[in-house]
Amino acid sequence: MRNANNDLRLTTYDLQPIRVLAVDPGYDRVGIAVAEKKSAGKDELLYSACFTTNRSESFYKRLAAIGAEILSAIDTYAPTTLAIEELFFNTNQTTAMRVAEVRGMIIYLAGVHNVPVVEFTPSQVKQAVTGYGKSSKKDMEKMLPLLTTIEKRHRLDDEYDAIAIALTCLATRTLP
Repeated sequence: MRNANNDLRLTTYDLQPIRVLAVDPGYDRVGIAVAEKKSAGKDELLYSACFTTNRSESFYKRLAAIGAEILSAIDTYAPTTLAIEELFFNTNQTTAMRVAEVRGMIIYLAGVHNVPVVEFTPSQVKQAVTGYGKSSKKDMEKMLPLLTTIEKRHRLDDEYDAIAIALTCLATRTLP
């Protein structure tokens, strides 16, 4: 914003950190990451995990468990945005339908808690993180520690994907 002297001035919105809850949806495994844009320096990864549901449970119980995990993340981290990967249809339509149901539930929970939602395709995430929209998962994993501080420990692909989605949202400033 500019004042009467036409000088740029910061608004309180400019000073508030942007905190993204990012989700790589699934019903077997759900990647979750929370990252924040600070005024200077690297984006900060506050939390990441791969939530795994119990395969012996019915789908509705698995869905409820995922919902509880997402609610916990919303309550704990108070995100300003939820970033979620768009559904990529593969040959297994049953799996795609179940993942679509999970996505719908997550988007619903964000809406109920007044958390705006942005969506990214897998190629948009790869482009933002590596500079090439057809990068491999390994290329993505190699780039993430260069973009934010990530503690060294074993992670599943879903968790790495969620971290990449969060950083994509922060890097592209694609905010609702």
